[in-house]
Amino acid sequence: MDPDAVARAFVEHYYCTFDTNRAALGGLYQDNSMLSFEGAKTQGTAAISEKLTGLPFQQCQHNISTIDCQPSGLAGGVLVFVSGSLQLSGEQHALKFSQMFHLIPTAQGSFYVLNDIFRLNYA
Repeated sequence: MDPDAVARAFVEHYYCTFDTNRAALGGLYQDNSMLSFEGAKTQGTAAISEKLTGLPFQQCQHNISTIDCQPSGLAGGVLVFVSGSLQLSGEQHALKFSQMFHLIPTAQGSFYVLNDIFRLNYA
């Protein structure tokens, strides 16, 4: 397993899905998954899916600037750190963001998101 390839493939899939069909993101999480979105913690597939689909904007476009990753743990996990900008529909200026994912391998040979931390960068 190449952590860089896993990270790139995951990031492409995650943000493409977020921008086109946010409701489908629930399949990337499990009941032990946790999302911290701007400091608010949410746990479990259903609650995370509800949080992401309930965000106060309908359309957006993520533009990724950097993807950094590291192997994590004995089980073959991958830490992924992403920075970029988020363009909301109808807004003139893009918002800068950072997001960290802890990916854990599944028995089926894919990965799920155990931890997800998102922050807008206001500086």
